[in-house]
Amino acid sequence: MTTNTSIETKPTPIASCMDKPVTLRTIRKWSKEGSKWACLTCYDATTARIMASAGLPTMLVGDTAAEMILGYKSTIHAPLDFLITLTAAVKRGAPNVFVMGDMPFLSYQVNETLAIENAGRFLTEGTADAVKLEVDGKWTSRFEAICDAGIAAVAHLGSRPQQAKQTGGYTTAGKSATAAKIIVEDAVAMEQAGASMLLLEAVPEEVSCAVVEATTIPVIGCGAGTACHGQVVVMQDLAGMTPWQPSFAQPISNVGEAIATVATTWMQNVSTNNLGKHPYNMHDGESELFNNRP
Repeated sequence: MTTNTSIETKPTPIASCMDKPVTLRTIRKWSKEGSKWACLTCYDATTARIMASAGLPTMLVGDTAAEMILGYKSTIHAPLDFLITLTAAVKRGAPNVFVMGDMPFLSYQVNETLAIENAGRFLTEGTADAVKLEVDGKWTSRFEAICDAGIAAVAHLGSRPQQAKQTGGYTTAGKSATAAKIIVEDAVAMEQAGASMLLLEAVPEEVSCAVVEATTIPVIGCGAGTACHGQVVVMQDLAGMTPWQPSFAQPISNVGEAIATVATTWMQNVSTNNLGKHPYNMHDGESELFNNRP
């Protein structure tokens, strides 16, 4: 198969997320026009507000919150209620941004009824615009049931961190011709099942380019090369807040060092009583009465 990775790009109309809500219709339009759009993970209202003010149009409340927020070494430890709460917080902080909620481990695998119920909670309680599920072809019917319930769903293909225990760690997907062919077939099957978008993680450029060519819905890349319509990474990786970053998400800034500087400076100020002028005073005459109390 001949692939073409030199896709012409146009500036993403990021100002739209400040003027009016970004919807699936917006994202489809950008993708069709060739406008590349960015997405970052987000787990709180404050960060969501700041990133939205910069014009970021899409955010993912990822199960990476298990690692970034709770301190676990794997994404499988993200509780369902916790992620729904975080999703609602992010949407409150960035009401015009397209927010995706990540369905955590065992929130959709047990049975169809529970999968639909939990996915729906992301929309009703979490006020998400869509949910994301880590799937392959074996989960087509389960994924289709969620879509049939009226829920916008994103199919996460390629490397799937929730299955890392089966492979002994995170791995690249689609490195052989056979594996790559299966990913493309799964992508087509997920679109036919009703997927609103696809997310490809840690796959070679040839695979993502083939998926884009074989499908008609927006494709988000996470370490999947430039053929994808959108790109998502963990915000803390770009901000230099993590001890290690994947090669496709190298730090742009060193926010971690800035936070450490804040802590160090505050400790110094406290130890030297350098707290600035105290802002609170008693009413006129009350201090004298207080000091002369029996």
